[in-house]
Amino acid sequence: MTARAGQGAMSADAPLAPAVILVRPQLAENIGMAARAMLNCGLTDLRLVQPRPKWPHPKTVAASAGADVVIERARLFDTTEEAVADLHVVYATTGRLREVVKPIVTAREAAREIHLGAARGERSGFLFGPERTGLENDEIALSHAILRVPLNPSYASLNIAQAVLVMAYEWYQSMDTVPARLATGAKAEAATMEETNAFLARLEAELDESGFLRNPEMRPTMVRNIRAIFMRAGLMAHEVRTLHGIVTALTRRPHAGSAPPKGSAKTGEAGGEAPESGQKPKPAKRLTRKGARV
Repeated sequence: MTARAGQGAMSADAPLAPAVILVRPQLAENIGMAARAMLNCGLTDLRLVQPRPKWPHPKTVAASAGADVVIERARLFDTTEEAVADLHVVYATTGRLREVVKPIVTAREAAREIHLGAARGERSGFLFGPERTGLENDEIALSHAILRVPLNPSYASLNIAQAVLVMAYEWYQSMDTVPARLATGAKAEAATMEETNAFLARLEAELDESGFLRNPEMRPTMVRNIRAIFMRAGLMAHEVRTLHGIVTALTRRPHAGSAPPKGSAKTGEAGGEAPESGQKPKPAKRLTRKGARV
């Protein structure tokens, strides 16, 4: 089966096409077949997180069956967080329901959402786990939603290349379904994963400092649940900045690189010393015309 002449070349550089992130792929052939599936649907942004085979691998090139542009453009990352840092929306693929509560969408619905997001300038990506074990809970926690493919309930098993093809195909087929007119609102940009993760890392540190995460056995689950709350919200960039301000106001510790907030723990609201518990605040000293402090 072959595509229509020129169709692949036209869509290979589609603006804001979704990225495909393979986390710890185990077989070189699977990476190559996934690349082949991607290019069939015009996707070229392949990201690999700690691939087991050496890179590039001759078996990957052979299995890609000519999808050289995908192999050549593939990027390697040390962590999943780094691989999704520049994305605004991430969809995790898993065949099993996990303990983290997240929206579950079909590949077709995800494709529709990705096109709508692209119209707003947002970048998206599909997250795939290792062939044998799939994504870990902490990796699923990095996503905004879980992707499910409606299949035979008694046998719903896809290899990586098949799963990539299903997601890529749905995206490709829905390219012409974006509404011609979109509702306009305030000029707000979705937060990137890097911005969201930076806030969540700060929040986690402050919760450790306050003793909220003091139970070592429950801590991983609590952290994932807290992350899920914010990931489901689909935060905008200005909302992340507001959340930083809220944490600063509650802790009186400014975010790195920002000026101390007015009325912080070291200075009172009027610039005087912060009062101890039960004491009246000391008024700020002021200068007379001769420079004497009163």
